[in-house]
Amino acid sequence: MVRNYLIDFQLTKLIFFPSSSIITDVQGICATGLASLAYYYFDFKEIAKQDRRGLLSCILIQLCTRSHSGYDVLSRLHATHDNGLRQPSDPDLIRCPKDVLTLPDQGKVYIIVDAVDECPNSSGFPKTAREKVLDLLEEIVHLDLPNLRLCITSRPEIDIKNVLEPLNPHRMSLHDENGQKKDILEFIRTVVFADRKMRRWRLEDKQLVIDILSAKADGM
Repeated sequence: MVRNYLIDFQLTKLIFFPSSSIITDVQGICATGLASLAYYYFDFKEIAKQDRRGLLSCILIQLCTRSHSGYDVLSRLHATHDNGLRQPSDPDLIRCPKDVLTLPDQGKVYIIVDAVDECPNSSGFPKTAREKVLDLLEEIVHLDLPNLRLCITSRPEIDIKNVLEPLNPHRMSLHDENGQKKDILEFIRTVVFADRKMRRWRLEDKQLVIDILSAKADGM
């Protein structure tokens, strides 16, 4: 799933609906040693990568291993839970990334949260997995940290927009851009003409499939 491209991270703390391809650009900034990057992808194929706990654990490890002070935060969490024998609670995990992000010697931090729409929103009590993730993202934004740049990618699902749009993000959606539509069209065309079962189809039938799938893709 292509989630689209970039705007300047320097301009805002929250960017809504850009592409995960920005990682390459951010890594170039981090290579200077003046910034750090934490990335998380919600993967619908892996249950462990579909909730707030997975997001917190992954971001915490990435941030803590890049500074001595961050490592101390992670070490304290480990020690207070019987040196790893007990699992930390969600509140403990939520507090730790906040502690790292607010360290006095913390440089610029880029956090990219990719494919939030793949976090399930169908069941959960008292909140669904997606609602918990959105609550966390909202909390992070409200920390109002000058050195934090938060990038979120997603399909424009209503529940996600309802939470994130009031945070006044710098938003970019390329679903209707010609370049995006062209890439999707070329991908569908390649798949159709390479498919063994379609080799004997008439050219006009193949084109009909391409036209219908391209129209239904809606830029995604």
